[in-house]
Amino acid sequence: MSRKQVLSQVTTPTTPTETADDTGCPILHVDMDAFFAAVELIDRPELKGTPVIVGAAGARGVVLSATYEARRFGVHSAMPMTRAMRLCPQATVIPPSHGKYGAISKGVFEIFHSVTPLVEPLSVDEAFLDVGGARRRLGSPVQVAAAIRAQVEERFGVTCSVGVAPSKFVAKLASRQCKPNGLLVVPADGVVDFLHPLPVAALWGVGERTEQALTRLGIKTVGDLARVPVATLQREFGAAGSHLAALAWGRDERRVTAHVPDKSIGNEETFAHDVDDPETIMRELLRLSERVAARLRAAGYVGRTVSVKLRRSDFTTITRSRTLREATDVAKEIHTTACDLYRAAGLDRVRLRLVGVRMENLRPAGTATRQIGLGDREVGWREAEQAMDKAIRRFGPDAVRPASLVRKRFGPMDL
Repeated sequence: MSRKQVLSQVTTPTTPTETADDTGCPILHVDMDAFFAAVELIDRPELKGTPVIVGAAGARGVVLSATYEARRFGVHSAMPMTRAMRLCPQATVIPPSHGKYGAISKGVFEIFHSVTPLVEPLSVDEAFLDVGGARRRLGSPVQVAAAIRAQVEERFGVTCSVGVAPSKFVAKLASRQCKPNGLLVVPADGVVDFLHPLPVAALWGVGERTEQALTRLGIKTVGDLARVPVATLQREFGAAGSHLAALAWGRDERRVTAHVPDKSIGNEETFAHDVDDPETIMRELLRLSERVAARLRAAGYVGRTVSVKLRRSDFTTITRSRTLREATDVAKEIHTTACDLYRAAGLDRVRLRLVGVRMENLRPAGTATRQIGLGDREVGWREAEQAMDKAIRRFGPDAVRPASLVRKRFGPMDL
């Protein structure tokens, strides 16, 4: 049984939310349930309650998300699609619709920010919240968590699970234990009782190698780890030993850090077959640039550095980047630069397996200034792409797209 499967089968007694003591538990970890799959089911309600896998079909496809009905067969994200279909051949496969995910994620985070300014995003579908300052206005942490869950489901038709705890580490574990669509409180005086029965692999920083090393020492549960002298752990694992000892007793002093900016935003595609046609490659660079630009605008960022990833058929990977004079979130500008980088790489007629586009050197859009040149229009491509964003949010990801992307594509698959 895999490490992921072990963690998914852990069960712990839950504290009824209506009687839970959340004193000293200001930290929430909110995690959307099978987010990408749940968003797809909004438009496919007839598939609810059935195994559904989101990802690109084909020999090189991977699972982006799966409903819990599919997960019962062992399917999980990042699994090769061929293996997923062997485990669950009756599953319905849906190709990803990234525009829809970004729009709903933005709305969910608006709910978070309406509760507290102390929101630390971990990804598009999970975040830490410190709601200690919201008690007088909105109630106890449990009440706030329940309100968030209700608003998310009412407004967007998707569910989330929430862990309520004294620390980030314990809150994240709690949300995992109550999935899907649950709320679990770990009282301040119940942290040790919650942690110690868990497998040691549940701790942050315990990967497969560390887990194997701990197992060789006879350490299988967090409780086992807690009983090992710190000096012994330091001798075996160096500085990480002290970290593991602290986590085994639920000690995590990290605060929720608000407004952590993404270091970069990017997307990449693996072709169903290796491609050496420059026109096809540049058309895929356009599609990726459109997606990256939409994500930048949704997140409220602009970027100055455009980077492309070009992976050859022999898996040799080449990256090239260029820093622009001005930061941008306009797909046309990103695509023009990405194509220049591709041509400059000297890979004309070289078979490529994968291409990617990434924006780095990000900053909040409101802090960036733009120099309008003589003869430039004040309203241009950025405003046009913002109008496209609105149409996509209202009518779906295929409502508007560049003309060159309307034709049949070669067939990349989303990672």
